[in-house]
Amino acid sequence: MAELLTDEPLFAEGPAPLFDVERVRVEYPTPAGPVPALEDVSVTVADRGLTVLAGPSGSGKSTLLRVLGLIDRPTAGRVAVSGRDVGGLGHRARRQLRRDRIALVVQYPPENLIGHLSVGQNLRAAAESANRPTDTAEEVLDWLGIPGTGAWKIEALSGGQQQRLAFGCALARRPSVVLADEPTSQLDATSATLVLDVVDRLVADGVPVVVASHDDEVIARADRVVRLREGRIEEAA
Repeated sequence: MAELLTDEPLFAEGPAPLFDVERVRVEYPTPAGPVPALEDVSVTVADRGLTVLAGPSGSGKSTLLRVLGLIDRPTAGRVAVSGRDVGGLGHRARRQLRRDRIALVVQYPPENLIGHLSVGQNLRAAAESANRPTDTAEEVLDWLGIPGTGAWKIEALSGGQQQRLAFGCALARRPSVVLADEPTSQLDATSATLVLDVVDRLVADGVPVVVASHDDEVIARADRVVRLREGRIEEAA
């Protein structure tokens, strides 16, 4: 599957961590005043392997993932992508960078997919969204372990198959990085293992993956674990 993947860097400015986060704070408004979700977070993410952002619910791991995905802007601090400070990028530039280079998989399988399209049409739509070739659907389905399902409706797939398809749609976009927020939390153990096998294959084919998760099996497969608690980095190893 390596031929389906991009080897283009996010930016062409020389060697640098994929993500470099410096003293980032994120706070959200509430009726009682701003509440911090991240506080003084500094961390780097390599441009290879599986990085897991781990921690209990409310630790800030999903917020950090959204910062890396250029979805949330920090209240304070600096975020660099492949050596380039993205703090000054406008909404359109951030949206284009997400579209072209960053794929996101969320925890609820149906939310990653377009319900009225078939399995194969979802893959083609994902590729088209990033201006990628659209003639690899059957090859991707074989790679995902769900061959022959291209004409199926999404609802005909199990939750685990839908989540594998979500990673397949990410693959079809040929991203520079895949971000996933609790991708196994809604799955049984067997389905979760199959999804993580897909993640392993992505990493083996050279795509860096960053996962926010408290799942012990996800953490066990990581090349690096960044642990958060109450919005702060507790450990990065």
